[in-house]
Amino acid sequence: MNYLLLDWFFTLLHLVIIGFNLSGWIWPSTRKLHLIVVALTLGCWLILGIWYGLGYCPITDWQWQIKEKLGEVNLPGSFIKYYADKISGQDISSLFIDIITGVSFTLAIMMTIYLNFIRRKRI
Repeated sequence: MNYLLLDWFFTLLHLVIIGFNLSGWIWPSTRKLHLIVVALTLGCWLILGIWYGLGYCPITDWQWQIKEKLGEVNLPGSFIKYYADKISGQDISSLFIDIITGVSFTLAIMMTIYLNFIRRKRI
């Protein structure tokens, strides 16, 4: 099996999901799908998090298994932390990454709730 190809696939999948979670509320045609995707993301983080740890992401879990097969060790719990460190060349605080992630995700959830339920009722 080509683990490098799988690693690229999971990286791309992560980036698409993160991008959609943060911006899918913008376009009227994607708002319902956005609501579903953020609900699934939140469900993984909180419900699966009961068993696997708060913020659990099955995609990260699968990608880390691939990265371990590729010889990477000491992988952080967060895909975002991994790439923030990799891009910056620094060891950025996990707490800082978690706060930025949580605030950004919360703002996106607030927008999707507003646009799917509150503003929709006014129109």
